[in-house]
Amino acid sequence: MEVLNDILGYSNRKIFQNTDFFSFSLDSVMLANFVTIRLRDKKILDLGTGNGVIPLVLSLRTDKSIVGVDIQESLCRLAEKSVQYNQLSSQISIVCSDMKDYVSNQSIEQFDIITCNPPYFKVNDKNFLNESEEKKIARHEVMISLEEVIMVSSKLLKNNGTFAMVHRTERLLEIFEFFHRYHIEPKRIRFVHENALKPSTLVLIEGIKNGKTGLKVEAPFLMYYTNGSPTNEYSKFLVEVSESESK
Repeated sequence: MEVLNDILGYSNRKIFQNTDFFSFSLDSVMLANFVTIRLRDKKILDLGTGNGVIPLVLSLRTDKSIVGVDIQESLCRLAEKSVQYNQLSSQISIVCSDMKDYVSNQSIEQFDIITCNPPYFKVNDKNFLNESEEKKIARHEVMISLEEVIMVSSKLLKNNGTFAMVHRTERLLEIFEFFHRYHIEPKRIRFVHENALKPSTLVLIEGIKNGKTGLKVEAPFLMYYTNGSPTNEYSKFLVEVSESESK
């Protein structure tokens, strides 16, 4: 079923979703808020954009050009519909393409910022066989691997451009390895925890292409206090999703 929702924490941005597909997650909203946007940045790319939540949130932070790329036609149609509904067609464009094909058809080193919330799991994950095709592609490295995501991003990123992603903390060493292999220097990192007593499950990381060394580890993002109540930072994302229109 297709529904029109508020984006978590943003009543002035609506997004179309299909409840049968992989819906946007808090991870994407956190990434869109985490990435650094400099005054000089003019072109932004979101790889694996899904139904376009990251470009929609980024449009609240900048008026610069944003491109969202995704391989799934069904999600691209939803993203385009959301862009049109929010009257953002002059700023946001959606391209339905495999990332690897997209980079081969584009001029390299053209984007100032690239964001990505990629598939988290390798194809041998135990839940793989129980998911729909749409969810498999969104959650598992069926169509593209972590290394390929970072390689593509490095090719499309300008020198001194910013790359930001969200991923599972357990894969952080792989991320660092591929960052360095493709000349992206890690500059900022933030760990996400359920509460102060639980280990981190997600990590937000930002790097600069051919940047200088020097990594800043920011204060952790805590979702809940140990008594179970949401933290002030997390509370702003916990607005009730409004299904104001459905089809």
